Amino acid sequence: MEEGLRGASSRPDVESLTCIANEIFSSSPGAGSAAVASPIVKIGAVPTPPADQFSAESALTLSPVSLPFEDECHDFLTVMPKAADSSTASLAGVSSGSSFYFLDEITMPRLNGSAVGFASAHEVFDVNAIRRDFPILKEVVHGHPLIWLDNAATTQKPQFVIDRLSHFYRYENSNIHRGAHELAARATDAYEGSRNQVSRFLNASSANEIVFVRGTTEGINLVAQSWGRQNIEQGDEIVITWLEHHANIVPWQQLCHEKGAKLLVAPVDDNGQVLLEEYRKLLSVRTKLVAFSQVSNALGTITPARQMIEMAHLVGARVLVDGAQSVSHMRVDVRQLNCDWFVFSGHKVFGPTGIGVLFGKAELLNAMPPWQGGGNMIQDVTFEKTTYHAAPARFEAGTGNIADAVGLGAAIDYVQRIGIDNISRYEHQLLAYATRELSEVPGLRLVGTAPEKAGVLSFVLKGLSAEKVGAVLNRKGIAVRAGHHCAQPILRRFGLETTVRPSLAFYNTCADIDFLVAALRSIQGGRASDDV
Repeated sequence: MEEGLRGASSRPDVESLTCIANEIFSSSPGAGSAAVASPIVKIGAVPTPPADQFSAESALTLSPVSLPFEDECHDFLTVMPKAADSSTASLAGVSSGSSFYFLDEITMPRLNGSAVGFASAHEVFDVNAIRRDFPILKEVVHGHPLIWLDNAATTQKPQFVIDRLSHFYRYENSNIHRGAHELAARATDAYEGSRNQVSRFLNASSANEIVFVRGTTEGINLVAQSWGRQNIEQGDEIVITWLEHHANIVPWQQLCHEKGAKLLVAPVDDNGQVLLEEYRKLLSVRTKLVAFSQVSNALGTITPARQMIEMAHLVGARVLVDGAQSVSHMRVDVRQLNCDWFVFSGHKVFGPTGIGVLFGKAELLNAMPPWQGGGNMIQDVTFEKTTYHAAPARFEAGTGNIADAVGLGAAIDYVQRIGIDNISRYEHQLLAYATRELSEVPGLRLVGTAPEKAGVLSFVLKGLSAEKVGAVLNRKGIAVRAGHHCAQPILRRFGLETTVRPSLAFYNTCADIDFLVAALRSIQGGRASDDV
């Protein structure tokens, strides 16, 4: 197995292997087979898939790209071209300059000092400096340096966030809002300060539109149990897509069963893209809610969110966007999207676990009944009647996850100092490089080959289970996800139960990809028979 890893027993210098593609891939159709729908589910028409899952035709093909050879590799971030001036920056629409709308006319931030990996004198994004901000990346696993490629499951935490959490518990720990003492004031300021940071990060109209929850799952359930129970009736319809995480399927199934409503599912093509015409056909005056992911956790597909939201609003439906997989990869502007709700989890964006965000338009939040009752969310309580606060307090019953909300604010601060647009640009090109390299591994089939993707590379390796591949990679210190990724319907759409899922973050490098590819080649070449 060691010979398969480029004949070296230790990891090469990151800078010597950091190669970045300068064009994104194009894709050819993959295999697929439709899942059987439940009685309450209507699924739009799906093209007939190819028969052979592992045929050469079903593998991802690439457009010609200009990639440096390994001996010509250099740190892309040290030569990153200067971006457009902020006065000309625009993210209002899809530009012909890139297939990724969030990469068009990106503006490089100017910082005072060299904070979080930036050298302000040169306006460069230094991935090696950024990696030093993440202490866990120095870990050794099974005798090998850790290569963390499980970012879609959770992201690692910079020292900046770890220190902020420690500072809170050392100097600010208190309950919030009503304490008549200094620590209560400090804790309240820190907690509400984080709410303001989230509001700015999402470009919400007000911090009052930001509700702290445990994560994306709780945010979706809050909307289902509050707005859903109040507004969904028998015969109404809820539309989702085949790309959804279970957390954006199960709550709506439960609501439909309870209310006698119907769940309709928009299909995807063989590349993993939503079929917009089929989606359009599912929308009608009976559609009360549309809920979909901005980025698929299983395939990495970026959905045309703005267009889908506009189409839903034309029939009078409300729209919830699951942003768990988008906020760490691309700019999110909830006013530009014009979604009614947007949800994400802190741990997916370099923050702590157990904290997340529900954005909701103020008029909607204040019209929704509280989901839970208790302290902190009331104005007045008698035995006869309770009067509730306005949003966001009406949805934050009891003592919240104060410290981790503060930690989320620190994580957002960290990301904004680096620049979400710089992150998007870097990851976009790293994804192209990884796609090219993986597509050349014998017997490897990439699953989800949409031209617009973010951070996820799902695949199967012919003749080996995903779990077995994941176990072998783990023994080499390479962390990936292997399983159904809480997205069984979309994997079954492609005739699969499980895949191997490496997923990227801005601290990953081409060196990480090179080691992954070398390990997979070694497995397929039979040089690691003792491992498999």
